[in-house]
Amino acid sequence: MARYADHYQRSIDDPRGFWGEQAQQVAWYRAPEIILDDGTPPFNRWFSDGEINACYNAVDLHVEQGRGDHTALIYDSPITQTQRQYSFAQLQDEVARAAGAMRALGVEQGDRVVIYMPMIPEALIAMLACARIGAVHSVVFGGFAPRELAVRIDDASPKLIVSASCGIEPGRLIEYKPLIDEALTVAQHRVAHCLLFQRPECRAAMQAPRDVDWQEATSAAEAVECVPLPSTHPLYILYTSGTTGKPKGVVRDTGGYIVALKYTMKAIYNVEPGDVYWAASDVGWVVGHSYIVYGPLFNGNTTVLYEGKPVGTPDAGAFWRVVSEHRVKVLFTAPTAFRAIKKVDPQGEHIGHYDLSCLKTLYLAGERCDSDTLQWAQSRLQIPVIDHWWQTETGWSIAANCLGIEQLPVVPGSPTHAAPGFDLHVLDSDQNPVAPGEIGALVAKLPLPPGTFPSLWGAKDRYVSSYFSTYPGYYETGDAGYIDDKGYVFVMARTDDVINVAGHRLSTGAIEEALSNHPDVAECAVIGAADSLKGQLPLGLLVLSDGVEREHADIIAEAIAQVRNEVGPVAAFKHAAVVARLPKTRSGKILRATMRKIANSETWSTPATIDDPAILDEIKTTLATLGYAQ
Repeated sequence: MARYADHYQRSIDDPRGFWGEQAQQVAWYRAPEIILDDGTPPFNRWFSDGEINACYNAVDLHVEQGRGDHTALIYDSPITQTQRQYSFAQLQDEVARAAGAMRALGVEQGDRVVIYMPMIPEALIAMLACARIGAVHSVVFGGFAPRELAVRIDDASPKLIVSASCGIEPGRLIEYKPLIDEALTVAQHRVAHCLLFQRPECRAAMQAPRDVDWQEATSAAEAVECVPLPSTHPLYILYTSGTTGKPKGVVRDTGGYIVALKYTMKAIYNVEPGDVYWAASDVGWVVGHSYIVYGPLFNGNTTVLYEGKPVGTPDAGAFWRVVSEHRVKVLFTAPTAFRAIKKVDPQGEHIGHYDLSCLKTLYLAGERCDSDTLQWAQSRLQIPVIDHWWQTETGWSIAANCLGIEQLPVVPGSPTHAAPGFDLHVLDSDQNPVAPGEIGALVAKLPLPPGTFPSLWGAKDRYVSSYFSTYPGYYETGDAGYIDDKGYVFVMARTDDVINVAGHRLSTGAIEEALSNHPDVAECAVIGAADSLKGQLPLGLLVLSDGVEREHADIIAEAIAQVRNEVGPVAAFKHAAVVARLPKTRSGKILRATMRKIANSETWSTPATIDDPAILDEIKTTLATLGYAQ
């Protein structure tokens, strides 16, 4: 087995040779001769003269190789008490007919398709159908507010919307069709058709001729073959929140994405074709794109599509049931999910009810993983728990413990080392390198590896100004952190979450780490509030584990003392409050920036991605009791 250091160094010293070899592991219609075109940075293009198709690599290739009867997809929905499995051959047929239905509605290569779906197999089938014919899909989280959906419709100008009659959450049903109808009324762009899957739990009223029934259209459609596409053809647009209020449409190219994701399945996740791989995420987020749909299928894995929650569907053993029943080898989820499980089941009693001998590794990403959550998972599961760091823009890990290359020691609080292809540095505000262990801006030297974003949809200038102008020659991740003298990367906070207390730059992540070590604290967030004397002061919000009945004042006093002991008096940490819950996006990210604006009485708006808007009112009330949010 190649050692990580040698493997990584070659990816930096000889990116063309390194990624040229990886490109040989995927199926091309025309193999590329130009591995990297870096003549117009930061607009670097990988495999620019190659021809390829993502659906072919995900589905048809496995059928042609004699694996058609192997399981490609397991759909598990505790919400509807439904399970279904699809072989690669069955998936090929479903996707080919869905692609035929799209083509019959006038969708051709290069057209955009907005997919607004719950976590059902048809969501994955629609994505692959787009890839099959060269349509560019843009998945929007099902249930997104109509005005936010309209903004994305106007930006992507799709010919078709693919949706379902409803989404189903624990205790409630969300009708999608009225939301789509309102969005189409608000949007300037006119969409030709809406292809709608009628779920048995709710049937939507259709408006002919715009609205077309999925079941009828696909059953009548002609199955179509995969279309050879330029490697640089956009596979999808995925919108991420922008600071200007206008979302940024991250573009993913086809060839580089296939090469990178196929590489990561072995190099990072250490799975072989046929292994069951489960990313407990949503197809509306980048994790769902990369590791529910494309990555596992490129590698010939069985992927799990789960319509449920980590707790409450029906209990805190929900994940362990899925792992046990479907013999999951690798589970990938967010630290938030594990904090939710730990809050309800702090002793991990549900784990003992299931046979988890199949589970070899747990991967966490999406939010900074505090040491307490990492150690809780390690002690309860007795398997490697691997934190890794990546972003919508990168499409896969910037830093990870690459188990398929060499398993390095786990250091709590660190996603280990930079992943092959990412030349990571830490710079100060003057663009100078900082010493090992010092906090600065985490940046990646160009060129970025394959699979990352070559541009923003229709916004090349914004692509440059948002990511490449502050540190010329580098990709600005927007995260602050440090790299120690052994090469371990520590992502401490978003750059704007590094607070300045009387001239001392402090990471909110370090304070959160200390707070999370308190035995009664299940989850926490720290924000920097404006202070006339010291510039900023840290405020802590604590969510307690279920069953804790001690006085809140005692817990807060202990937590403050713990920060003073672990971070030091320089943190000036004196204010904290207990809250019932923290505001989060639907992908589990805590909305620290919004809370900071509320605390500082700045103008703020409810983020479109928030899971439950009512939480912000609760937070505002709590911050007011601390003397903020006036």
